[in-house]
Amino acid sequence: MKGFRFELLTQDSGSQARRGRMTTRRGVVETPVFMPVGTQGTVKAILPEDLKAEGAQIILANTYHLFLRPGHERIQRLGGLHSFMHWTGPILTDSGGFQVFSLGKLCKISEDGVRFQSHLDGSRQVLTPEVSIAVQEALGADIIMVFDECIPYPSSREYVADSTALSQRWALRSKNARSRRDGAALFGIVQGGMYPDLRRQSAEALVEIGFDGYALGGLSVGEEAERMYEMMDIALPLLPQQCPRYVMGVGTPENLIEGIARGVDMFDCVMPTRNARNGTLFTSFGKISIKQARYADDNGPVDPACGCYVCRNYSRAYLRHLYQSNEILASMLNTRHNLHYYLDLMRQARLAIEQGRFGAFRADFHRRRHDDGSQD
Repeated sequence: MKGFRFELLTQDSGSQARRGRMTTRRGVVETPVFMPVGTQGTVKAILPEDLKAEGAQIILANTYHLFLRPGHERIQRLGGLHSFMHWTGPILTDSGGFQVFSLGKLCKISEDGVRFQSHLDGSRQVLTPEVSIAVQEALGADIIMVFDECIPYPSSREYVADSTALSQRWALRSKNARSRRDGAALFGIVQGGMYPDLRRQSAEALVEIGFDGYALGGLSVGEEAERMYEMMDIALPLLPQQCPRYVMGVGTPENLIEGIARGVDMFDCVMPTRNARNGTLFTSFGKISIKQARYADDNGPVDPACGCYVCRNYSRAYLRHLYQSNEILASMLNTRHNLHYYLDLMRQARLAIEQGRFGAFRADFHRRRHDDGSQD
């Protein structure tokens, strides 16, 4: 598609890890990439300028939330989401399917789409594949997602089969709903729950429809990590080599490294930002809880191996003081550190693949986290 291109630059010899480059209408994205989550048009507790300074290339926003508030038509009138939130890089929009999944009893799913009550004011709303695509186009996203149902875990085979078939029909309707060829890419979403044959069936059906990229949905919804990796192993090889592959809502640093080893190009997750606001910080040796009393007199950085703005300028003792005092700056500094950790981990992975040493990088990553520098 004009305005969107994916190049596979190199592949690791000992795994499925890929080094790629995704060109969008608003800039180039080097992959593998982690996308900070800006659900409501903001990545919580960090300025767009600071996101860029820490290496963010592309961010995620959410159709459901922006549809309800302030409204996609208002955002479009005000110049589009990029201008509205002062972010000049690419934006990917989630179609709203996961939020529908999280509404539970507040929503009713049918062939047409989803009828639900707004979590804001209880008003009755409707999301269909056609509405979801129209909202994402109005926002001005650079990568938009088909509308799908995120399947709960665990679920019966009958439910998963029916839901996956419905999502496939919605995927085709989403593609047909594209009203303009404006350079935005459209990604399909593989469902199928934790059933290998349904995952295969979903992947093959989406490839037959044809999309600019492909995502795995319905993962990291409560299943154990090994089951999630099994679903990646089944579905990813069925997707076109020349298209980007995105695993949605995943996850921990370990999940990212293992996903890369299986051929994943794109990730997003609220974990680094949400954990930051709860006082949990990611380091090269594991996680630490900055609220613990052991850090009250610790004048060292969060992670001596980290070169981020926070580790260069602030001590563990100060960060603990901010957190204990319920200061807004605690969330800001913790968020900046955690996002730097995730984004730098992706930078290191890209370099390791380029240099033909991803296997050693992966092994060293796991060794350091089990050496018990970890202070969980």
